[in-house]
Amino acid sequence: MYVPEPFAVDDLRSLSEFLEENSFATLVSRKDSELCASHLPLLFESSRGKNGVLVGHFARANSQWKDADGTQVLAVFQGPHAYISPRWYGEPHVVPTWNYVAVHVSGRIRITEDRTRLLEMLRKFVAIYEQPLPDSWNLDEEANMVEQLLSGIIGFEIDIDRIEGKWKLSQNHSLQRRQNVARVLATHDDQNSQAIARLMLEQ
Repeated sequence: MYVPEPFAVDDLRSLSEFLEENSFATLVSRKDSELCASHLPLLFESSRGKNGVLVGHFARANSQWKDADGTQVLAVFQGPHAYISPRWYGEPHVVPTWNYVAVHVSGRIRITEDRTRLLEMLRKFVAIYEQPLPDSWNLDEEANMVEQLLSGIIGFEIDIDRIEGKWKLSQNHSLQRRQNVARVLATHDDQNSQAIARLMLEQ
């Protein structure tokens, strides 16, 4: 990922929080001479390995997992993003741009079909995503169905080699310009614009 110095984020705590809050990713790998991509929720386990581990699963019918074991893959996590109009800077000689937050995670993938491990992965996913819900669901409610469905998924872990964070939030502009843009974004109704506005004011 192209990351100019003003936009680079390498603080592991900030990156970990981002991966936990934006866990739906695009997983890219190479199969023969083709690039393959799947859109998947991935859990970041920061305490494992040298740089942490990503955990997820494919549908068995998704051929991306075949021949993937031991290969290098890239997971792209997208955060909030928003178009920036030159008018919002309040000064001349500026151009349109796009502000955004993104994290790239690269590493080597390990495929697993072990049913005990797959069930452990599913329990972790369900516990994390159901926990904030008022009427949370758990796997034991549909134990027989879940046991059957285990045959339809392929688990994987990615041993992380590198995590790259990019917070492109107009840091290459003056404080006044950033504040002007953030004030306009904060008036927009969409969550992306409002999130970018908050992040810009925190810089």
